[in-house]
Amino acid sequence: MAFGWIDEQARARREAGLVRVLRPRPADSAPLDLASNDYLGLARHPEVTEGAARAARKWGAGATGSRLVTGTTELHAELERELAAFCGFEAALVFSSGYAANLAAVTALAPHGSLVVSDAGNHASLIDGCRLARGATQVVTHADPDAVRKALATHEGPAIAVSDTVFSVDGDAAPLAGLAQACREHGAGLVVDDAHGLGVLGAGGRGAAYEAGLAGADDVVVTVTLSKSLGSQGGAVLGPAPVIEHLVNAARTFIFDTGLAPAAAGGALAALTLLRREPERAARARAVAGELHARLTAMGLSAVRPDAAVVSVRAPSPEGAVQWAADCRSAGLSVGCFRPPSVPDGISRLRLTARADLSAEQVGRAVRVIGETRP
Repeated sequence: MAFGWIDEQARARREAGLVRVLRPRPADSAPLDLASNDYLGLARHPEVTEGAARAARKWGAGATGSRLVTGTTELHAELERELAAFCGFEAALVFSSGYAANLAAVTALAPHGSLVVSDAGNHASLIDGCRLARGATQVVTHADPDAVRKALATHEGPAIAVSDTVFSVDGDAAPLAGLAQACREHGAGLVVDDAHGLGVLGAGGRGAAYEAGLAGADDVVVTVTLSKSLGSQGGAVLGPAPVIEHLVNAARTFIFDTGLAPAAAGGALAALTLLRREPERAARARAVAGELHARLTAMGLSAVRPDAAVVSVRAPSPEGAVQWAADCRSAGLSVGCFRPPSVPDGISRLRLTARADLSAEQVGRAVRVIGETRP
């Protein structure tokens, strides 16, 4: 049987407690949501949904082609200008997803003969970018500029260091200033994924690179997603204009993929406009994360101190994490559940995402449910 080997893999997943299932949610989902990445509470904001609807009515349901054929509209160009200006970079390029943006940035900036130095805790999209890149990859200790420095010292030729700015599992922040310094000592570029920093860190949510004083640097490239703080869909690469021009000509996930749907571009633009007007949303998301952490640790749970809006709570086992998340769901609270291989250290977790629009009552209810359902 052609796919008979799948049965053995399914059995192994069941025995390890690692089976994953899809749970379609209704439009009017009732549970209190601490599982999505809607950090600023904008996915259902009337201005954002109207921005998406208006774009669909004007430009159609789809982009109709790749960006280099018919998939680039005036709306895409406007979104790129606004993203670059907001985050403090010279130029931007929009992709159909943050995953595609990361693949593009890493593969296009790591040609034959180059070195990619990758943090051990990086997101799967960066890891896959390293696997597809034609340069050699060296994985180094998590959040360790000295390890990056030592790896770069072994190589002559083009090189980049690649890291998340805020790591998606534990919510800890990368030492961006130290990484930039290590790269500059060896003439290397720094490519960072700010999926969990945009909208949460930096002045008014301008991102981790802005906060670290690296925005606009000619040796720094930042990728972002439009699907978290901006409540939409898609991704972008921000950086020096020559780098963006290179991606237009060399990034396969740009050249051969259909452009971002107009509705997603319109929604992201509306969210960006709203964030400019209400910059306090970023600080509120961080405050909610801090409150969740303080209250959960006060009841004896092991939780990682958040550097942005992700709060990670340790679970005793993969099975225990799944049951804990299921019990929370039964009690009206939706939380994330991270298990191997999504967690590089093999420790299962509940993953909570703080949102700027959560009330004090909702935060209290979430903490109470997590405590009452703990394994």
